[in-house]
Amino acid sequence: MSEKLRTEEAADFAQRCRTFLSAHTGGGRSIEAARDFLGAAVDAGLGGIVYPQEFGGAGLTKEHDKIWRSEKSRFPLVDTEYIISHGMCLPVLNDFGTSEQKKQFMPSNITGEHMWCQMFSEPNAGSDVASLRTTAVLDGDEWIINGQKVWTTLAHRSHYGVLIARTNPEVPKHAGISMFIVDMAAPGVEIRPIHQIDGGQHFNEVFFTDVRIPKDWLLGEQNNGWNQATAMLMYERVAIGTAGSGDITRRNFDMLAKRARKNGRIADPVVRDELMTIYAMETCKSLVAMRTRAEMKAGKAPGPGGSLGKLSGSVISRRVRAVAQNIDGLGSIAWQFEGDAGQELTRHVLNSFQDGIAGGTDEIQRNIIGDRVLGLPRDISVDKGVPFNEIAGS
Repeated sequence: MSEKLRTEEAADFAQRCRTFLSAHTGGGRSIEAARDFLGAAVDAGLGGIVYPQEFGGAGLTKEHDKIWRSEKSRFPLVDTEYIISHGMCLPVLNDFGTSEQKKQFMPSNITGEHMWCQMFSEPNAGSDVASLRTTAVLDGDEWIINGQKVWTTLAHRSHYGVLIARTNPEVPKHAGISMFIVDMAAPGVEIRPIHQIDGGQHFNEVFFTDVRIPKDWLLGEQNNGWNQATAMLMYERVAIGTAGSGDITRRNFDMLAKRARKNGRIADPVVRDELMTIYAMETCKSLVAMRTRAEMKAGKAPGPGGSLGKLSGSVISRRVRAVAQNIDGLGSIAWQFEGDAGQELTRHVLNSFQDGIAGGTDEIQRNIIGDRVLGLPRDISVDKGVPFNEIAGS
């Protein structure tokens, strides 16, 4: 199919998207509502738009995907709980999976029947993920996984996960890592939710004790997992940094302005100035995100520029938190009862603290931008070229 759509084709497809979104975006933001939305999208030929039909996708073009994202950005967000499944795991399966893996795992991922999680960070390998100590040892036709992961989003609701583990400790730390598909219900997998300040349980610790997975669940090349993980991290930062980026969106501004009007603060000149700052910041972020998506549409793999969107999102969250407290006072950090009108804003403020950590800390994003975008000198690495099993503490 031609990548460039004729004007009438583009208009017809946009109308088709609007018709579908009008009928299917009123179910809330729960996992169940998201699953219903994704299943309906597949039935309507709008699920997994750019992925081949043989793997459960719609088999359409990147131009179709751009139109879909643009139209989708004008409606309430429904499928954000699947941002890891669809924003990170799905493209990695498509990029590195074998034909058999794609046929087995991609269709149920696209429909939302199966949710996926990403298992990279460990207690002693957060920002420096390559220092991971989880191991995978080949035993006949199976890999045996032992170790621990932490900060794994939605592991307790996921059916499968993408995991990186050390498969060769006798080479430098980046060189001996491989990527795997893991059944989250397999014997030996223990998931412990981490309780959050707003009462939620979004993150988890995951422990692996002699977990056995099939030999052919190795995802991509053995001992090339770091390069694959880097690609996945780039997808992650693009997914987080460009969420809802089919067009210019200002969801934080809309939320704050709505609350300021309700509280009678909208006429306060200081509040109005703060709101316009958020307005400008979100506009710039959307433009950067649209450029990133345009580069991907042109065939470029996600690059370090994705860190710009990720970092700007974190900076905006901090600013939103301060503005929310100015507008709503104590109401921005607590609510009196379930269903309180200010609860959406409160949850946003409380959850904003994670934005500077999830998907790579702000410090890591600044290092990436400095090194790979601006060309600044890299920090000294004392363990460069040293076999992992000779590094102190390994």
